[in-house]
Amino acid sequence: MFNLWKPLIPAGVEGTWAPVKEAGRMAWYFNTNYPWLGMLFCAPIIGLWYWCTDQYIVQRTLGAPDEREARRGTIFAAFLKLLPVFIFIIPGMIALALARTGEVPGLNGMVDGSGRVVPEAAQAAFPLLVQHIMPSGLRGLVVAGLLAALMSSLAGVFNACSTLFTMDFYQKLHPTASQHQLVWIGRVATTVMVLIGFAWIPVIQGARGLYEYLQGMQAYLAPPIFAVFFFGVFMKRLNGAGCLSALIVGFVLGVFRLAVDTPVTLKMAGYEQGYAAGSFLWIVNNIYFQYYSLLIFVVSVLVLIGVSYLTEEPSEAQLSGLTYATVTEEHRRESRRSWSQVDVISSAVVMLLIVAAYLYFNG
Repeated sequence: MFNLWKPLIPAGVEGTWAPVKEAGRMAWYFNTNYPWLGMLFCAPIIGLWYWCTDQYIVQRTLGAPDEREARRGTIFAAFLKLLPVFIFIIPGMIALALARTGEVPGLNGMVDGSGRVVPEAAQAAFPLLVQHIMPSGLRGLVVAGLLAALMSSLAGVFNACSTLFTMDFYQKLHPTASQHQLVWIGRVATTVMVLIGFAWIPVIQGARGLYEYLQGMQAYLAPPIFAVFFFGVFMKRLNGAGCLSALIVGFVLGVFRLAVDTPVTLKMAGYEQGYAAGSFLWIVNNIYFQYYSLLIFVVSVLVLIGVSYLTEEPSEAQLSGLTYATVTEEHRRESRRSWSQVDVISSAVVMLLIVAAYLYFNG
């Protein structure tokens, strides 16, 4: 997993376009070992969606007092985002080393008799370290910190969902609603999201792994949103009809893949042993999630541009300040006053560190 530039097909396996998955021969788009093509194109789509369009993140930027603070906060967050690579990896390496010594009985399940990692058990490396290595007092502090961070994150997510539903949907359908009604609807929306979260727990437990499940969820939902925001910034010809069509089509494609992938759905449909090899659903289920994400992205872009050009062009007044082509000189001057050489140098350092990480972790 330290190699970020894995081949499209694993060594010793013949790649083919045919939808087959057998010993020594496999369709290249079935390879689930994080090939470089998926990492190069899909990972940036998920990254831009999360950091630049997700309400949970963006609401913090929008809460900044001015553009300068928002920019510098974002740059500082970029530096912090480089640290989890080591925060995640180093405890896992420590846990594996201790498990192989056999000196900590609670970690023995992480490896088999020959010392090889058991992936299902290794996912619990950090909680196992906390449970069996840390002293009691320090263990309590760590657990308290984790619970506080978890509650803060959940509160932010539920608040963002409630805000989006109340302000973007309910208030537009009921423009005369009072503040009391809006607050009540927001509470109801939060409660519904909590119940959906509880109901989704069995689906997560039955997935192939928490990391891959989270990556897959993001990969299926991010492409249409990325397409709308990214192309919307650069193309002033796009309109609301095209954006809405792209979001709907991309969402349907993503939900379809989620339904096909969900183990609970398989059991409810009577496919406890999986889909028949070679069937349409079997092919969809086996396509690597990053490649399927790129498929959603391509379809969303085609729908976005196609519908926009087939419908009415938006007026200049609607687009003022929203795209690069419609930014005024006043906007440019105001933005230029908000950044200095410090911001440019900091941004360049972040980019260099990212490039260095990609070049260093190459096997």
